[in-house]
Amino acid sequence: MRKLANSELVRKSVSDFKQAEKTPIILVLDDIRSLHNIGSVFRTADAFLIEKIILCGITAVPPNKEIHKTALGATETVNWEYQENVLTAIENLKSEDINVYAIEQVENSIMLHDFSPEKDKKYALVFGNEVKGVAQDAIALCEGTIEIPQLGTKHSLNISVSAGIVVWDLFQKLQH
Repeated sequence: MRKLANSELVRKSVSDFKQAEKTPIILVLDDIRSLHNIGSVFRTADAFLIEKIILCGITAVPPNKEIHKTALGATETVNWEYQENVLTAIENLKSEDINVYAIEQVENSIMLHDFSPEKDKKYALVFGNEVKGVAQDAIALCEGTIEIPQLGTKHSLNISVSAGIVVWDLFQKLQH
């Protein structure tokens, strides 16, 4: 085995990325404090051709030097928008017939491995603040909640890690 050089990796240009068919997933980031988390989610969204990111509340927006450190240019490829209020964002998504799910630990949540996305539907995934998670009023507007099973003592994951896990899982399920 030989590690591939960057020049050997087949990478899309920015214009190829913009024109490529997108994975029918929208990520909603609400009140994310860490600029590095935001940048990391942009990178994940780029890797899996995610349709769009909606930044809400106190979540910082590009261009931003600290976001760029982890996004590494993904803010130039991934479509994004800012909406001040996450509740309005969720209502707008639902009015467009998009299935909205919070990624959170709640009563009667669907475990990620049990969630089966429909291939002809579009999904929006709401990720909340690093400390408080997704706000209860936002959860109440969602169609449901998806929970990442966790077996250790902490029962919490970094938001960028959570986004990576959920996006990868749904991406795989939508491909098959």
